[in-house]
Amino acid sequence: MEVNGYLLIAASGGLNQQRVGITDSVVVARLLNATLVVPHFDHRSYWKDPSNFSDIFDVDWFIQSVAPDVTVIKELPQTVRKSLPKQVYNLRVPRKVPAWYYSRRIRHLLKRKHVLRLTKFDYRLANELETDLQKLRCRTNYKALRFTKSLQDIGQVLVDRMRAKGRRYIALHLRFESDMLAFSGCYYGGGERERRDLGSIRKRWKSLRLQNPERERRLGKCPLTPEEVGIMLRALGYGNNTYLYVASGDVYNGEASLAPLKALFPNFYTKELLANQVELTPFANFSSRMAAIDYIVCSRSDVFVANNNGNMVRILAGERRFNGHKRTIRPNVRKLGVLFSARHNMSWEDFAKSVRHHQKGFIGDPMEVKPGRGGFHDNPAACICEVPEANETLRIWREQHVQRPKEKELQAQSEVGSSLVIPLEDRSDLMEEFNDLRGVRLSSDTEAAEELPLKDEVADEEENTDGETEGEAEGDDDGDNY
Repeated sequence: MEVNGYLLIAASGGLNQQRVGITDSVVVARLLNATLVVPHFDHRSYWKDPSNFSDIFDVDWFIQSVAPDVTVIKELPQTVRKSLPKQVYNLRVPRKVPAWYYSRRIRHLLKRKHVLRLTKFDYRLANELETDLQKLRCRTNYKALRFTKSLQDIGQVLVDRMRAKGRRYIALHLRFESDMLAFSGCYYGGGERERRDLGSIRKRWKSLRLQNPERERRLGKCPLTPEEVGIMLRALGYGNNTYLYVASGDVYNGEASLAPLKALFPNFYTKELLANQVELTPFANFSSRMAAIDYIVCSRSDVFVANNNGNMVRILAGERRFNGHKRTIRPNVRKLGVLFSARHNMSWEDFAKSVRHHQKGFIGDPMEVKPGRGGFHDNPAACICEVPEANETLRIWREQHVQRPKEKELQAQSEVGSSLVIPLEDRSDLMEEFNDLRGVRLSSDTEAAEELPLKDEVADEEENTDGETEGEAEGDDDGDNY
């Protein structure tokens, strides 16, 4: 088949947002039958990290791994460069467009221009794709995107040191930096100083509206504090002898915020505590490389926990499902936010029992998210059956938990009929499961993609504002290196 042209990609945001862009760029190149040039990273984002693709990922391995599906080159051939006009045609595609949008509306443009650059490329492809394209996403994300040897080596050193201390460990992704709190619009009791500090940061998102902090908390949009995530873990049964690795940036209010978590879990470690200055110096001034080290330690942990639902959490949750449903605890923030507000009015036993109840479905069990539900990057259901470890874990889980259909239907009928047994907010989920058992299929929403416009851009883009649309759409600051 004739190649239609060359595809340039400008991946935006932090490490994990860029990872999504790289993964989807391979799929788009296949849809367009284009030769993909190794994606370029945006150096003007909030993090101001000058790292390139080859500084973080093994570029030769990447090219070799995706070769059966897409041709990838490191740079445009000199002959093509000479034939180009002064400005390459830039285009920003709307967010989460379906596959056919590229086939029908972008392919002819690529043929005409021969070289096309897609800018701010993150989450620019729909969640739901055909199975073969989803599997290409998985092959790219979980197999082709391998960190450089230097990053893998230092990451493994930290994993080995954690295991030497406690054999097993929990990794906590603690997103509690000032930019994250400012973007959330939440209030954490810091008075006028907090309002002033976070308010000034919020000004960089021009389209971000002023929010009601209490409403945001009720809606589950406020990350748990370090103390709250520590209390959640203790309520789930993890004792103070647990070894905890914390992956984070500069936590807002520093030691004052971390002190309660350290009191709950004295075996508290970070990469800065585990590694010496000489070991970290090659990476210290590059936020994406430091985030990659944390990613490796979190990926290889026995349990992964988060206080948020940002890009890194979604990517890691999907990878851990793919690699055998490794335990991943994500807080049910909407329910826990209300519960924490009332915890002083109940006994510890009642509080812990409520935490365990609300966390059902948020602890990484194989069947807790149905195929097609949630985002593909945190639930790559189309690919999991291809991994022997995940398949075996799923088989064991089914044997231990899944009843015969008739028994389960009778149980569902009994539980749905009793408001004293099932809380009101949980009955809709149980009824949906009950309907599934009876063969009732629910229709899924489809995007009105025919109406999606193209967004032309000049070659010299305006400065990246990191989150005017990206952060709002994903519920997180788009500069999610941590």
